Amino acid sequence: MISVCAVVPVYDHEHAVGRTVESLRQLGLTVFLVDDGSGPPCAAELKRLADADASVELLRLPENQGKGAAVMAGFAAAATAGFTHALQIDADGQHDPSDLPRFIAAVHADPQALVCGRPVFDASIPRHRFYFRYLSHAMVWLNTLSFDIPDSMCGLRVYPLLVVLPILATEPPGRRMDFDSDVLVRLYWHAVRMQWLPIRVRYPLDGVSHFRLVRDNWLITRMHTRMFFGMLRRSPRLLARKLRATA
Repeated sequence: MISVCAVVPVYDHEHAVGRTVESLRQLGLTVFLVDDGSGPPCAAELKRLADADASVELLRLPENQGKGAAVMAGFAAAATAGFTHALQIDADGQHDPSDLPRFIAAVHADPQALVCGRPVFDASIPRHRFYFRYLSHAMVWLNTLSFDIPDSMCGLRVYPLLVVLPILATEPPGRRMDFDSDVLVRLYWHAVRMQWLPIRVRYPLDGVSHFRLVRDNWLITRMHTRMFFGMLRRSPRLLARKLRATA
């Protein structure tokens, strides 16, 4: 039986997270809010949201550990609670709630697949972020020896937990902003099936971004370098898969 919840990593998005939770609850989803060491105003807002609705679960990390750490903590809590799938969504309201029903429908059509958002950006995306995304995409294409991953940085996905968690237990991905690309490449290496759905993205509703240009670009660059050597070890298997797909 398929049971889908939402996992929302939160770090100081007290002005936007309430709207995100409301959109998820309108779909009937249990929501796991993961407080990644937020300050008092956001911590108070998260407590208010959890106290007001029994279907909103609040997890607190003792200090800021990064988006990836928060998402993985949410996955673990969701699996323990018996959910089979976790919809990962950012707290800042950049994702359009009207896109979410298509993700839930895709899960029911193919429960073993990882359902990923493929962003269609408007003019609100910072230009340096836009260009760096494509540099990161190029590195993902190199590290998978394919063009099968059109976007590796989108924060809207539905993960099949029974498929994904055993892989993450043996190959932990990056714990900060490098998580989204890192985990996707690792799952691709393990031949996890992926679906791609176009989504609309705004940057972000509350004007708060925790992407740190120097630190996070360094983390992502280091991750891609590490992945490159992982790809070299796996290249015979990846090339054999590619040949089978075209045969």
